Amino acid sequence: MKVTLERSDLLKSLTHVHRVVERRNTIPILSNVLLRSDGGQLRLKATDLDLEVTETVAALVERPGATTVPAHMIYDIVRKLPDGAQVQLETSTDNATLDIRAGRSRFALQMLPESDFPDLTAGEFGHVFTLTARDIRRLIDSTQFAISTEETRYYLNGIYLHTVQGAGGDRFRAVATDGHRLAQAEIPAPSGSVGMPGVIVPRKTVGEIQKLLEDPEAEVRIEISEAKIRITTGNVVLTSKLIDGTFPDYGRVIPQNNDKRLQVDRDEFREAVDRVSTISSERGRAVKMALSEGRLVLTVVNPDSGSATEELAVDYEAEPLEIGFNSRYLLDIAAQLQKDTATFRFADPGAPTLIQDDGAEDALYVLMPMRV
Repeated sequence: MKVTLERSDLLKSLTHVHRVVERRNTIPILSNVLLRSDGGQLRLKATDLDLEVTETVAALVERPGATTVPAHMIYDIVRKLPDGAQVQLETSTDNATLDIRAGRSRFALQMLPESDFPDLTAGEFGHVFTLTARDIRRLIDSTQFAISTEETRYYLNGIYLHTVQGAGGDRFRAVATDGHRLAQAEIPAPSGSVGMPGVIVPRKTVGEIQKLLEDPEAEVRIEISEAKIRITTGNVVLTSKLIDGTFPDYGRVIPQNNDKRLQVDRDEFREAVDRVSTISSERGRAVKMALSEGRLVLTVVNPDSGSATEELAVDYEAEPLEIGFNSRYLLDIAAQLQKDTATFRFADPGAPTLIQDDGAEDALYVLMPMRV
């Protein structure tokens, strides 16, 4: 193999694919990136056996071929080369190393045969549709923070994507929950998505998709089967296994009859919670919300260091209520709200609370209270 291309083009592609590769691998070939050149293109591929990313970049191919080299090593080398450099990749005559040349720099990386590189066989995708990168990012950004990190409940370790029937037509919905909070966001269902199986996209895959969506106006092709999802944007193709599990019936935890309504300025609320929670400990992040007509008092008490209170003027006309929440969870949700006014709906101090943008129906958040 002998191929020459722009350093910036190679670096951009390596940035996309090398992130999939785990730093520590018991299987040596999984530490490598596959390089295959032919027909004026260099194709790069990396995998961890659950997730695979492939990118194609234009290149001057003098001798087609394929090999694999350590992914993080070649990424670091190309990253440190001078901007604007032409990079030449050539396999040695004894087929033991890949020689990398740029200006006066030369590196020789140990290779492993491309025949050892695993292929994440995709199979048939029954549902194919397109969305803009902006819509996908919105669904991910609105729900990603609520993904569970508890490995025992593996079916909560991702975002649940499915279609539902709504009053205004079919909706494409994303849901994530960790048992303490739930995030739901939706958009009108794109053509081709109706009837798709509900799928759970793993946390790592969600993070990689997010990083690949660089142009908000780009059209993104999504293909879904029972076991895999494939995302294509530009020259990048991401294929991932789905979580093999059943997502819980989340509709049962979304409160329908919370009759105590609080409306508060989103930024004022977020900043006040952030200020009073400064005094909280790592173990106890509880903040108490004491509500009375037109008034909200936030209180944090830390037996080891002291206490903090802050009062806000709010729109609240129901009976007085005291309820506690994890301050970190409140801040996570407040960061996702889009409008200037946040709406909270309460039932009682022990029941889940519903949080939404004022008047918005396309995203909602449910937060379980804490004892304070």
